Amino acid sequence: MNKITRLPFLIIILIFILLMAGCGNPEEHKAVISKNADNSQMATMPSQDVEAIWESGKLIVHYIDIGQGDAELLQLPNGQNMLIDAGTNAASANLVAYLNRQEIKKIDYLVATHPHEDHIGGMDNVIQGFNIGSIYMPRVTTTTKSFEDVVDSIKAKGLKITPGKAGMTILNEDGLEISFLAPGGTFYEDLNNWSIVTRIQFGNTSFLFTGDAEDLSENEMRRAGANLQADVLKVAHHGSYSSTSVDFLRAVAPRYAVITVAADNDYGHPHQITLNKLVNFGVEVFRTDEKGTVIISSDGNNLLISTVATSIKADNSSVPSSSPGGYIGNKNSRIFHLPDCQSLPQPHNRAIINSREEAISQGYSPCGNCNP
Repeated sequence: MNKITRLPFLIIILIFILLMAGCGNPEEHKAVISKNADNSQMATMPSQDVEAIWESGKLIVHYIDIGQGDAELLQLPNGQNMLIDAGTNAASANLVAYLNRQEIKKIDYLVATHPHEDHIGGMDNVIQGFNIGSIYMPRVTTTTKSFEDVVDSIKAKGLKITPGKAGMTILNEDGLEISFLAPGGTFYEDLNNWSIVTRIQFGNTSFLFTGDAEDLSENEMRRAGANLQADVLKVAHHGSYSSTSVDFLRAVAPRYAVITVAADNDYGHPHQITLNKLVNFGVEVFRTDEKGTVIISSDGNNLLISTVATSIKADNSSVPSSSPGGYIGNKNSRIFHLPDCQSLPQPHNRAIINSREEAISQGYSPCGNCNP
């Protein structure tokens, strides 16, 4: 096992002074050892700045705090950029501002994991504001305005959509491999299971990005024999009970997990049952509602984690005022309910639905008891 490099005393003092004066109230963590194949070290250190930090030859992953939604920026070691999801409409200005602070000019790989507003709401603004290379989306459509805005922005720039599915490798060079592990099927009732799941291997380090994939998709990936192992897991569906099954977690065997979620969100994310699973597997969890933006840098052997408190706060504007808690769908009967309805289906038969518009577009009918 390599020894942890010890900085000279004066440099340590200088770093301490910088941290005390740094912006964003960064959170400090102790250095820990990773479980990389070569037993390399993983230092978890406080961040000093949220300005441009890319270094040639390194993979830098930003789990951006955009409230109740997903947006992950990956600055690749070859100088290219990848964005997985783009958060909500309400947070789009904050997302664009963050990308500009990182001096992003072009997004070479843009992935919309699935057409839910909290994942694609800000994507039209991203497409309009940056040069775009390849766009990957699952082969599913909805009639929501958020989805139509994304499609319109793609058409306006003369871009094309490449359907993302299991078995695709979109980049494989110089020790960096980016592959899609899901969706593996051709039809899903729940849009969450259409989520493009992305695995990235860089040297001896690995990352897994799961969108909102639920246990159905997780089981498909396991049965297909996909390599799910990852040092860092982006927990699916903001920590909902509908994802992160025990068998899936065992297959991934992560040391670290990131949950992108808003404080005091209306869904109760992350659910305690998911947090308990992660604790039982010995996974160290970083939550954007507690830590702000989480940034993980890899040189192919070592990982460096930093967290930066941000000004982007919880926003639940995508949930209609008529239903502050969203909706619960019955996967069998295709009826959707208010969260406090007395006729809710059993937990295993529930589908989390963000809006009434989404429920109708997926073929659900309103419950006659709670009248959602």
